Amino acid sequence: VQLQASGGGLVQAGGSLRLSCAVAGRTTSNYFMGWFRQAPGKEREFVTAITWYGGMPYYADSVRGRFTISRDNAKNTVHLQMNSLRPEDTAVYYCAADLDPRIVRVSHTWEHWGQGTQVTVSS
Repeated sequence: VQLQASGGGLVQAGGSLRLSCAVAGRTTSNYFMGWFRQAPGKEREFVTAITWYGGMPYYADSVRGRFTISRDNAKNTVHLQMNSLRPEDTAVYYCAADLDPRIVRVSHTWEHWGQGTQVTVSS
């Protein structure tokens, strides 16, 4: 499974960005899909995830109500709509895929990773 993240950039606080993750090599329909982020000097942290069967998404408390994950299995793509961005959202954002991560919020339980896309939010 190969993941390609895109859509990062520089935005002012309060603005919006939409990240996309294109999946090659396998259909996404059987995979959990997720987003993590890593700020300089910090550990990679969970942002959001969505099940393959379309159940309720998981969100970190810090992004709930501002970020929305969605998936398009027909296009093998996952999106992350980020609204009301804050400077503390600045990080490299990674998409991830796994058939069944043991602990959704823990990065090392996910098998497949994209290369990351930089999101910078200025104050």
